[in-house]
Amino acid sequence: MLVVGGGINGAGIARDLAGRGQQVLLCEQDDLASHTSSSSTKLIHGGLRYLEHGEFALVRKALAERERLLRSAPHIMWPLRFVMPHDPDHRAVRPAWLIRAGLFLYDHLARRDWLAGSRGVDLRVHAAGAPLQRRFRRGFIYSDGWVDDARLVVLNAIDAAERGATILTRWRCVDAQRGAEQWRVTLRSVTGATMLVTARALVNAAGPWAAQFLGDHAHVPHPKSLRLVKGSHIVVRKLFEHDHAYVLQCPDRRVVFAIPYEGEFTLIGTTEVDHAGVIGEARIDAAETAYLCEQVSRCFEWPVAPKDVVWSYAGVRPLLDDGSGDASSVTRDYALELDSSAAPLLSVWGGKLTTFRKLAEEAGDRLAAPLQIRSGPWTANAMLPGGDLSPFIGPAARPDLDFVRFVRALAQRLPDVPAAVLRRWARCYGARAEMLLNSHGLGAEIVPDLFEAELHYLHRHEWARCANDVLWRRTKLGLHLTPAQRAAVARWCDVHWDTRDTCARTLR
Repeated sequence: MLVVGGGINGAGIARDLAGRGQQVLLCEQDDLASHTSSSSTKLIHGGLRYLEHGEFALVRKALAERERLLRSAPHIMWPLRFVMPHDPDHRAVRPAWLIRAGLFLYDHLARRDWLAGSRGVDLRVHAAGAPLQRRFRRGFIYSDGWVDDARLVVLNAIDAAERGATILTRWRCVDAQRGAEQWRVTLRSVTGATMLVTARALVNAAGPWAAQFLGDHAHVPHPKSLRLVKGSHIVVRKLFEHDHAYVLQCPDRRVVFAIPYEGEFTLIGTTEVDHAGVIGEARIDAAETAYLCEQVSRCFEWPVAPKDVVWSYAGVRPLLDDGSGDASSVTRDYALELDSSAAPLLSVWGGKLTTFRKLAEEAGDRLAAPLQIRSGPWTANAMLPGGDLSPFIGPAARPDLDFVRFVRALAQRLPDVPAAVLRRWARCYGARAEMLLNSHGLGAEIVPDLFEAELHYLHRHEWARCANDVLWRRTKLGLHLTPAQRAAVARWCDVHWDTRDTCARTLR
């Protein structure tokens, strides 16, 4: 099997197929999670606002996946409580009765074993009311989940690789010729090297490039079209001290999230505007920044201005074009299109982070008949790498509580690792944290809290090839470091990592 695309859907499909005993090769033109899959709002959620558009099936499917995913990797995913302030004086916002009805559905559309249900809250006495403007007297609280989106992609790729898949980053599929029983595919690396591979089936998981890939490289007509919608986010110094997130209702009936981020910051997003530029070069523009600042400033006591933004990012979402006029109302559901008239071709259209596992499982099921795959679905109750904490703490009880116990146990087993580093390792690597240390120990400290041991691990086991792979995707250390410190990490990587040599070793 050849999977084209190293985002969440491609990595998830590679993992599912490898676990079914298939020989899988995944190629990604850049780094894993380089684009859409690291540019989300970083939520595992059903999509409360999708209920307004009548997408009950999608919400039910996402809610059914929510706790399953949270259990599979408690180090990178955890429960998060959301506060929705209600402004009774603003005619554009939803009335309280409608919010209560929506939250009732949200609580009961799918089984919920341990996430807390929704409730009303008096913002005059609750801690979440303190940073809000005084006109907000009441609100609603409900549960969803948080995820480190880029690490979720990497963990799926690690699991696929450990089940026999080959993961090639910075290798682009430049040509795919279809035969009756197999594909002949040309891959090209960033160094200009080429490789010819054959595959029984090709999976097009190229995300926002999916339609372009079919026409330009696979030479296959594509009846479906994608609507490319840019979502942008900003990060500012933290606006509140508690651990809840906010869902802010906007006059245009959209919502904006304000989420605790990386301890010292608040993540604010997202915008939804049609994108007509180069897919891989999406950037937030001044109007989007102003919009996000305005919506937060409408609700919080302390206004936020563009000058307060310390980081921003934007990604292009490949949404199924359902003819909706407003980008925010376009469906977030996915479609799988299988063409088995010759060597099988499976194309992935649309999708959202929360439903990636189900999408991957359905992809494996669709390919099973034409390829005579006998092994069935297996990921529903499987842990992702690092997610099984039982060797440290015994039988699992509740993932969020288990993680607290895990950190204590890890500190006893790794006494030489500084406390701040150990906490970050626990979050990033979970039960795999011990793999970072070898006979050489931590090694030199390149910048505060980043040691050579971690860099070597990321290069050898997680396909990190440059400083940006480390600082912005495998971790978010880039947000905490100065430009000079980020440059120091880049210099270390340039000296110690030879990309061309890595590519050659991978091919062998």
